[in-house]
Amino acid sequence: MSTIRHILGKSIVIMFVALFSACTAWGCDIPEIAEGSQGQSAAPPVRYHINDCHMHFVDLVQNTDGMDALIREMDRLGVDHTMLTGFPVVKKWDIVDSLRPTYYLDNDSSVYYYSASDVLLARAVSALPAEKRRRIHPFICSFNPTDRNAVDHIERMIEWYPGVWEGIGELLTRHNYLSHMIGGEQARANHPALDAVYELAAKKKLPVNLHSDMGPAWLNEPIYLGEVEAALKKHPNTRFFWAHAGYARSLKIKGAVDIYRRLLSTYPNLSLDLAGSFFGPIIVPDGKVDMEFVKLIEEFPDRFTVGTDRIGRFGADYEKRITQTYALLDALKPETAAKVARENFLKSLPPGGVKL
Repeated sequence: MSTIRHILGKSIVIMFVALFSACTAWGCDIPEIAEGSQGQSAAPPVRYHINDCHMHFVDLVQNTDGMDALIREMDRLGVDHTMLTGFPVVKKWDIVDSLRPTYYLDNDSSVYYYSASDVLLARAVSALPAEKRRRIHPFICSFNPTDRNAVDHIERMIEWYPGVWEGIGELLTRHNYLSHMIGGEQARANHPALDAVYELAAKKKLPVNLHSDMGPAWLNEPIYLGEVEAALKKHPNTRFFWAHAGYARSLKIKGAVDIYRRLLSTYPNLSLDLAGSFFGPIIVPDGKVDMEFVKLIEEFPDRFTVGTDRIGRFGADYEKRITQTYALLDALKPETAAKVARENFLKSLPPGGVKL
């Protein structure tokens, strides 16, 4: 009986191969296997085409899922363009730790600046075919913001990879939890070492994505706000995107919307980057959109962008962070939603990239 089953099974395989070959030769339509059956979840309905204003190509040990994985997920989720940056620091694997940390919150070991992150990104972008490369907008990030030599690194990257770079950042200054792991001098938005960086950004028309928490989570007071304002005031020709709108995990600032309204009214060179894990609890608390935030965006429709803040990995959490923006976009006027989701980011970029 087993011999008969073997012969029958082999015959069926031969018949299928013959049928497939004949159908291919005759130009028949062969149904494709659904993506979900290959281990990838089915794509959610794309309700908005989004330009992701905040994405990291690598994680804190400079590993990545790669460009192919990123672009595949962008296609699946309706993401047309993305701001892409490296990660300016590496998480140190101490000899006492048996498990390798890959995220800054994995343990309390230190992190250090890693300038090769920009090179990793530039090489990956440069290897892309033109039709994919036009969708990726690389930013320079891998320098110490307390070092007066920082501007030299930026100029070197522009010289080595002309026409590639379209912005600077995410520039890490005040950062709850991460700042104390870096050690050395505390970075701040108005540090004198950054004056030359901001001036170069204005000259090259490069937007700056600036990470500066509004205040420490253990105080919930905006005690770092003055540093951001000082930079905005001193460099009026530099376009700033305030990463995560100055928020961080566990941070709660009373009257934040009023603070944003005053800043946006005072500094036309400021936009708010609504990216990161804070998005849900701050903008859509308890699953309901904060209508005061909606009102603020409608007052300044050209000054907001959305993003995911993914760090080297582009799996299920990427999908979650894309689709969570839908609730906010649904609450906005259609013309405002189009600006926040797509138009504002692209309008901020230098046309054609940086030219020497």
